Amino acid sequence: MGEKLKQLERLVRGEVPPPPIAKLIGFSLDEIRHGESLLTLEAGDNHANPMGTLHGGVLCDVADAAMGLAYASTLEDGESFTTLELKINFLKPVWKDKLTAKGRVVQRGKTIGLAECTVTNSKGDRVAFATSTCMTLRGDHARGR
Repeated sequence: MGEKLKQLERLVRGEVPPPPIAKLIGFSLDEIRHGESLLTLEAGDNHANPMGTLHGGVLCDVADAAMGLAYASTLEDGESFTTLELKINFLKPVWKDKLTAKGRVVQRGKTIGLAECTVTNSKGDRVAFATSTCMTLRGDHARGR
């Protein structure tokens, strides 16, 4: 098991603090495995857009985090990554609900990888689907990331 995955497992167990964005938005990493993650968000009034539904940027952020964490779980020591492209489809409106974001690495090459995320509501209905192209960084490019 890689060091990155071990670090993420400590995050799930609450042994290390969550990243600032998780605190700001209010999502939590509940499960992590090699190439897979599961996040939850209790969507509420503080996440609403002017129409009263969940802001799409919040859904995008949760999906991005789920895919990024899934990808990060596959990294070797000395590697980091960056997102090259992200696409999301909003499928169903959300007001107040508990959402689950399941991130999964679809393909991981030496440098480029593809991840996906399905976001569901408390009834199990799909509310969003996202994909992300990631680039693995090594050496000087990975330092400090």
